[in-house]
Amino acid sequence: MATVKYHSVCSPFHGHLFQEIFRTRKRNGVMKVSVRRAKWSVSNAKKANLSASKRERIKLPSYGDEIYHISEFFSHPSGVEAILNTRALQSYQSLDSNLYRCILPQVRLLNFEVAPVLDLQVTPTSEDCIVEMLSCKFEGSDLVERQNEHFSASMRNHIRWETIDSQPFLDVDVKLNLVLEIYTQPFALLPTSAVEVPGNIMMQALVDQLVPLLGQQLLQDYEEWVHQQRKRLQ
Repeated sequence: MATVKYHSVCSPFHGHLFQEIFRTRKRNGVMKVSVRRAKWSVSNAKKANLSASKRERIKLPSYGDEIYHISEFFSHPSGVEAILNTRALQSYQSLDSNLYRCILPQVRLLNFEVAPVLDLQVTPTSEDCIVEMLSCKFEGSDLVERQNEHFSASMRNHIRWETIDSQPFLDVDVKLNLVLEIYTQPFALLPTSAVEVPGNIMMQALVDQLVPLLGQQLLQDYEEWVHQQRKRLQ
């Protein structure tokens, strides 16, 4: 799983989501997390599987010209920056034609400062745009980075546009999966459901809150991009 982008009004969807998860884990007394896909420590620890998903449909303004179509926006560097929400990042860099490394501002967990690092793949087409999180990890002290072996996450953000009764719409479909190794006391003594049930509730509440904000921000960035394109043509 995986996903992506931004504006100063709100944090990047993925970044804000993971920061909120980390803060909640801190409040619940659980040590920090980190993410790397398909890489696990050899352990007999229990693993909690958490997931959340949300779909949102947004009515798009119609500009009556293909040069301002939403597909053109997502293919433009401004559209990619909007999906990544670069204004809210500490830094980001292009690793390939559609692969980006995004470093979020440091998060303080217990007595440690960590910097979440996400590798995101953004794939725009004439019909949709898919953002996938290929990896997520924390950078910091050795103790912090060792926690990366106990946590795995994937996120996929599928953004699709369609026209219904002559009215254009944007559909945002976000899916998030987390796998958490339960190895600290007293959580290791509890059944896996004791972590999964509240964890799923927390994640779903966060996704329900943040996906509409993502849609609203993309719409604002799109309208700003159209305005800039029109000014250039004048």
